[in-house]
Amino acid sequence: MKNTKFSEMTTEELIKNQKALKTVNTIFAVVLFMLFALNLFIIFMKGFSAMNVIPIALLPILFLNLNNLKEIKKELDSRSKEN
Repeated sequence: MKNTKFSEMTTEELIKNQKALKTVNTIFAVVLFMLFALNLFIIFMKGFSAMNVIPIALLPILFLNLNNLKEIKKELDSRSKEN
């Protein structure tokens, strides 16, 4: 289903989405890394709490976005080979 969604988009839309997704992913990855580091600090200082699970719960979002970037790149590559 994801592949059909990307195949229905124009090349310009794909490039625009790719740039936006790269920017969002980079910012999200940096924030997630900071959360992991902060969590380690908090665990050593105060012990484990339920809030320490948040970075682990947000990790699948990063993987889904990376997968979408890969699909967009694959679609753009297939279009460039056709031309």
